[in-house]
Amino acid sequence: MPALRSWFTIPRGSHFSLANIPFGIVSTATSNSPRVAVAIGDHALDLEAFAANNGFSALSAIQPHQAVFSEPSLNSFAALGRPMHAVVRKYIQSVFAEDTPYPDVLKNNAALQKQALFPLKDVQKHLPFKIGDYTDFFVGMNHAYNCGVMFRGAANALNPNYKYLPVGYHGRASSIVPSGTPIRRPHGQFLPNPAADEKVPVYAHIKKLDYELELGAFVCKPNKMGEPVPIGQAEDNLFGLVMLNDWSARDVQSWEYVPLGPFNAKNFGSSISTWVVLMDALEPFKVKGIENDKEVLPYLKEKDDKTVYDIQLKVDLKTNSGSTTTVANSNGRHLLWSFPQCLAHHTSTGCNLQTGDLLGSGTISGTAAGEYGCLLEGTEGGKKPFKVGDEERTFLQDGDEVTFTGVCGTDEEALVGFGQVTGRIEPALNLGY
Repeated sequence: MPALRSWFTIPRGSHFSLANIPFGIVSTATSNSPRVAVAIGDHALDLEAFAANNGFSALSAIQPHQAVFSEPSLNSFAALGRPMHAVVRKYIQSVFAEDTPYPDVLKNNAALQKQALFPLKDVQKHLPFKIGDYTDFFVGMNHAYNCGVMFRGAANALNPNYKYLPVGYHGRASSIVPSGTPIRRPHGQFLPNPAADEKVPVYAHIKKLDYELELGAFVCKPNKMGEPVPIGQAEDNLFGLVMLNDWSARDVQSWEYVPLGPFNAKNFGSSISTWVVLMDALEPFKVKGIENDKEVLPYLKEKDDKTVYDIQLKVDLKTNSGSTTTVANSNGRHLLWSFPQCLAHHTSTGCNLQTGDLLGSGTISGTAAGEYGCLLEGTEGGKKPFKVGDEERTFLQDGDEVTFTGVCGTDEEALVGFGQVTGRIEPALNLGY
């Protein structure tokens, strides 16, 4: 498919080509009220200003709902449903198209361009949704297997249920933050010497701070309590994807996870990218995921075998000294279960998901060195340090900055990307005990 061309200058290699049109929440120096925008090249189109100046004059479907673009989250726009998301995205694409049928809307309207188009470097980006609940799944099978080998041996690496259902845990929505927000090293209870015969924990700042390379999906359509979402309808309940860094305290996790799984090891911070890539924009990049050699139960069986996305994922680590190393390259295809399957399973008991709920994929790892989505895997639990410039790392140190990048496609004029999600580690507080 040839790249869509625009009258507006979009730099080659931009994640926000005309093929993308991701949605987010921004504020500016001229107006500090957060509102809805889309990213286009190295600019943001303020949809509140665009709507207020008849930008949607040729799209009758959205006109009764234009107030959603003045809200400080995407929740109300998302709740309008995927058909509305699709027509708004296509309309914005047509407004920016080289041969736009609506030249007077923006192309020939210098006043509106000045009022509604802002360089991305000049806008403040916020959390895209008001997130009510957050469930993190564990559907990156390579990661699950590698961690299982470390803790239980190869014969018992995957639990018996792993290939029959998407395993997940209930995360903490209140500590999800937008890209660029610093992450403070937490304190926690853990074993200072796990190999000791007597298991006596301490409470101190954690030593084994890790990142987790994940994707996250936002729910747009709620379901009623007691009414599961059929697998054939589950994708219609999803708005779009972001990149997700589910920061992890590995020393706390190894002490607390039996018998109920992650808790404080995961609740101190999760970072997400600020532009949400719509499901429609990702559709051309659907691929097969990891093949499941078990018979999936009917409520989880999808008709199409292309259920995940060819998203090129990269992890960079920058130290205080300025040295930067690409720690890992992975791909969104390394998932056993899809987001529709995760949603169908989540609601299979009748659990009622809400607009703005976030579903995480769990760590996405490949099968070889250099493809691991966390340091726990890459350093074999801290046994094998790696180099960042002249320094060594096993886990993250204070001042380290982790950046995830995700993008679909190879045509530099038609990339569909997420930008970045970045977080810098701040020292732990001195608690005095």
